[in-house]
Amino acid sequence: MTQLAATPLPEEDRLRADLYNFMGLILSGPPDQILLDQCAGLSGDDSELGQGFKTLSKLAAKTKPSGAESEFNRLFIGLGRGELLPYASFYLTGFLNEKPLAALRQDMVARGLERAANVFEPEDNIASLMEMMGAMIAGRFASPATLAQQKTFFNRHIAPWAGHFFADLEGAKNSVFYAPVGKIGRAFMQIEAEAFRLSKDD
Repeated sequence: MTQLAATPLPEEDRLRADLYNFMGLILSGPPDQILLDQCAGLSGDDSELGQGFKTLSKLAAKTKPSGAESEFNRLFIGLGRGELLPYASFYLTGFLNEKPLAALRQDMVARGLERAANVFEPEDNIASLMEMMGAMIAGRFASPATLAQQKTFFNRHIAPWAGHFFADLEGAKNSVFYAPVGKIGRAFMQIEAEAFRLSKDD
C-alpha cells in the first residue's frame, strides 16, 4: 500500500490511534528487546488503564525476550493450540474462519484494507483488528475514518468480543507479562465503547 501524507489529527485521536497500534504490535508476536525497553519506559495514572501501564512497565523492565516468547507461545500457539484463540470467529461462533471473518473481509475491501503478503493469520485476530482500527483513525492508507465509520467498524468487529478476550488474557493461567496487556485492552475497550455510545454520528 502507498502511504499517504499524514493529515493532522486531533491529539485525542492521535493518542487513540497510538494505543490501538501499540496493542496490535504487542499482540502480533513476542516482543523483542526494543519493544520491552519501550514498555519499561511507559507510565500511568491511577485509572484502571493507567494501572495496567504501570504494571506492564515494571514487568517489562525485568522480562527477557526469551521469557516473553515462551509466554506468548504458551498463550497463543502451544502444542496444537495455545491457551487462548484470539480470533473473532472463535469467540463469537466457537469455530475459526466463520461468518465474522467473512464480514470483516467485506468491510476491509470497502475500506481499502488488505492483509499483508507476509501475514498468514486469519484477519479477524485481535492484533490485526487493533492495527486496522489504528490505521482507520490515523488515516494511514486513506483519509481518516469519520467517527461514524469508526463506530460502525468497532461495533461490528471489535465490541462483540474483544473485551471478553482481554479479560481472558488478563486472567489466563499462563499470563504474566501479558496479564497487564489484558488489563489495558479491557479498560481501553470499555472507554472506547462508552465514547462511541455517547457520540453523535457525523
